[in-house]
Amino acid sequence: MTTVEQTHTTHARQEPRRGVPRHVAIIMDGNGRWAQERGLPRTFGHDAGTENIRRIVRAAVELGIEYLTLWAFSTENWNRPADEVQTIISLIARSIERELDELDREGARLRHIGSLGGLDPQLAGAVIGAIERTRDNDRIVLTLAFNYGGRAEILHAVKRLLEDRVDPTTVDEALFAQYLHTHDLPDPDLIVRTAGEFRFSGYLPWQAVYAEYWSAPVNWPDFGANELREAAAVYARRVRKFGGLAPGSTEEAQEPS
Repeated sequence: MTTVEQTHTTHARQEPRRGVPRHVAIIMDGNGRWAQERGLPRTFGHDAGTENIRRIVRAAVELGIEYLTLWAFSTENWNRPADEVQTIISLIARSIERELDELDREGARLRHIGSLGGLDPQLAGAVIGAIERTRDNDRIVLTLAFNYGGRAEILHAVKRLLEDRVDPTTVDEALFAQYLHTHDLPDPDLIVRTAGEFRFSGYLPWQAVYAEYWSAPVNWPDFGANELREAAAVYARRVRKFGGLAPGSTEEAQEPS
């Protein structure tokens, strides 16, 4: 499998700028509220939200972000009204087909985390086709978390370990991580949630243990390049401890031992 570290003849990967997070994961929240604030049906907000993906990918490439992971639909979202769920699924399927040429030109390699089981065959086929078409691109890895839930991912990993009859004494963090959907991705450095919300809602619970977090006050359709740059600037000012001491510090770490 081609990785972002390898050279591609068409799309040369831009080197990340100092202090820029290598992997940004975004919880795209506030589509419905965006529409309601404008007196529009909630479905208009979801449409605007899918349109926004293109400009955020472009902004991430310009910043030098190597990995961008977007939570498009959670396993809990199936509990929404049936017509809204169907609209979201249809919009994502159309968005993949509509934006694929542009994403390919941008050098984005598409991935998917979550379950494709039980999805509309047209959507599942569009996702698989997009992954195959862009598999050799290396400018940015764009992962769509669709039909994804953090607890479901961990349970899936445990079941696979049991199916493989792995010796429990050999299971450590590195081995367990190889059974997650994100086995070929680095852990996120920065997690952003839009719409002013502060909940993780089960987003990448294993992978996000040392991620920095930033809550954007705007709804997802209004989250643009300036907001992404602001998030990256906030990240650059933080000192990451990973459970230990800040570099050069003799003070006790804030994280519990």
